[in-house]
Amino acid sequence: MSQNDSAAENLNVLTSTQAVIKEALTKLGYGPEMYELLKEPLRTLTVRIPVRMDDGTTKVFTGYRAQHSDAIGPAKGGIRFHPDVTEDEVKALSIWMSVKCGIANLPYGGGKGGVICDPREMSFREQERLARAYVRAISQIVGPTKDIPAPDVMTNSQVMAWMMDEYSRIKEFDSPNFITGKPVALGGSLGRDTSTARGVAICIREAARVKGITLKGSRVVVQGFGNAGSYLAKFMHDAGAKVIAISDAYGALYDENGLDIDSLLERRDSFGTVTKLFKNTISNKELLELDCDILVPAAIENQITLANANHIKAKIIVEAANGPTTMEATRILTERDILLVPDVLGNSGGVIVSYFEWVQNNQGYYWTEEEVMTRLEELMVRSFETVYNTAQARKIDMRLAAYMVGVRRLAEAVELRGWV
Repeated sequence: MSQNDSAAENLNVLTSTQAVIKEALTKLGYGPEMYELLKEPLRTLTVRIPVRMDDGTTKVFTGYRAQHSDAIGPAKGGIRFHPDVTEDEVKALSIWMSVKCGIANLPYGGGKGGVICDPREMSFREQERLARAYVRAISQIVGPTKDIPAPDVMTNSQVMAWMMDEYSRIKEFDSPNFITGKPVALGGSLGRDTSTARGVAICIREAARVKGITLKGSRVVVQGFGNAGSYLAKFMHDAGAKVIAISDAYGALYDENGLDIDSLLERRDSFGTVTKLFKNTISNKELLELDCDILVPAAIENQITLANANHIKAKIIVEAANGPTTMEATRILTERDILLVPDVLGNSGGVIVSYFEWVQNNQGYYWTEEEVMTRLEELMVRSFETVYNTAQARKIDMRLAAYMVGVRRLAEAVELRGWV
């Protein structure tokens, strides 16, 4: 790859997302007015959050909440606590959520939130104070019929519980339908904690089917060992696949004969870190280029780029993370006949079961885990088939096909409301 190629690659998640949105709308026959409306969130709130730390000092954090569209229904999307959160990232993620909800035919538009912080360096009580303060800061624009948050990177069911409790105090009534990803004891759905990984696993199974690959005995590489990555590694292991490599932020573990996933799950910490316990590790860069059948990026953005797209040896890539593959790399992989299942389809199991949780909260009637999984299976298979068939019929890559499927319903709702 030349320096010019590297310079030409777009690593900004917002502008690269806008480019594919524009292409999808153009192929669907919409004019520039629709793109002008959908290229940015309808509203983005920036908040400054003072939090009393355990040592008595006050630290001020910056947070965001973006609502891409409410043309179809309330906004829906996670909240991440991470040191690298940016406004552009939160905006892009809100657009991705709109596309995900469109693909799965959910009655939502996309939303997303984030706070610039590092929870790994915060105590349990400091995280609670920040979670509650963030809800107080955004409480005027969120709610069960406005914008329903959920967990994302470095947040979990406990953080959702604090946020739900704080919102309920502000509104002075119990509000389980304000937020999803809660503990089951507070109105959470059975199966929610594994739902993202379950959705990825279904996409892997369907992708293997259309590529003629037998899942049992296939070699799987998983980048990232957080919620989605760790559960997925377990599901693949239990399905008879060989998980030959996993990684976290500090490095990667590789064994061509397959790793002992159950042992690694027992030893990882709450942030998905396990490689620090081992001496013989490889880098995340080396992990991505391993010879394997199925590669699952389940970590962070911009992992497969122009720099390494030609070195990827997997036959199938299913994105569990948000934005791990650049648009330029997507084109290269597709030209090389590597089947890439994009994030807006691959990791949509989380928002699908979040929708199920919201429905159960609104009804006050709760489903069995079997019912949740049956409905998730039905929606994921239908979504995969719709996107795959669109890609095949139009001879385009799976990412553009997914955006075309996802944005079509949103654009239709915008037109019917008379906005454009």
